[in-house]
Amino acid sequence: MNLQDLGIGSVIGGFKLEKELGRGGMGVVYKAHELSLNRKVALKILSDRLCNDEEFIERFKREAKVVAALSHPNIVSIMSFGEEGGLYYFAMEYVQGTDLGQILKERRQLPLSEAMGI
Repeated sequence: MNLQDLGIGSVIGGFKLEKELGRGGMGVVYKAHELSLNRKVALKILSDRLCNDEEFIERFKREAKVVAALSHPNIVSIMSFGEEGGLYYFAMEYVQGTDLGQILKERRQLPLSEAMGI
């Protein structure tokens, strides 16, 4: 399976992809629906080129484990990690709202009091 083969409506690891939230050098993050527990998640899927790099796969797994061990109101929770068809992914708590990058793009700068709250 390739990341390019996936699209809205595809299912990977029991998660149905609903909307692309972001794309970067590591892969793609989707808003997804976890079918077994009927909840929304953010699903990060590692890019094809990195799925062939054993060292990077280990780093991706470590990232998931480290973040899963954290508990803080300002850090999203990792719910699961998996692999299907050669693609690696992890599911995170889905937080609805505008991402900080978009806010900064639109406003360029935030007052200190607002930034401290974030």
